[in-house]
Amino acid sequence: MKGMLRLGRLEMKEIDQICVVVKDIKASMKHYWNLFKVGPCNVYTLAPPELTDTTVRGKPKPYSMKIALTTVGHLALELIQPLEGESIYKEFLAEKGEGLHHIACFKVDDIDGVIKHLEGEGVGVLQSGRWQGGYFAYMDTEKALGMVVELVKRTRERPPPEETYP
Repeated sequence: MKGMLRLGRLEMKEIDQICVVVKDIKASMKHYWNLFKVGPCNVYTLAPPELTDTTVRGKPKPYSMKIALTTVGHLALELIQPLEGESIYKEFLAEKGEGLHHIACFKVDDIDGVIKHLEGEGVGVLQSGRWQGGYFAYMDTEKALGMVVELVKRTRERPPPEETYP
């Protein structure tokens, strides 16, 4: 059972993604492909009106991003380029530059219950939103874990990508 609560702590059964925040997604995809043959990448733009219920630090805020997804072994590599609006991706680029943003993407069945549990442990939601029937929430775990943790609940498969590189 994914994301089940047990003895006051959260038991995660699957970590499936690492994420790098980038300034230029096309240049980054090219670098990963040319240096390591990582790809092909499926590219999507997440933006209103398909991206809904977006929040940043607990306040409703619209934002958008471009993502590129590929698989390396058993893990997904996600590149995120922030586009419009305030977001934790833009904050990350301003404070740290390009680099690893989150290294854990936990798929959970009861995302609301997991968020409530984490909030009870003093871990709030940094940013969240809904896209293509799914819900994602970035949890404020950087002080405790040295990284942001993303929780994801998917209800269906992703649509076909806008493009694939290379």
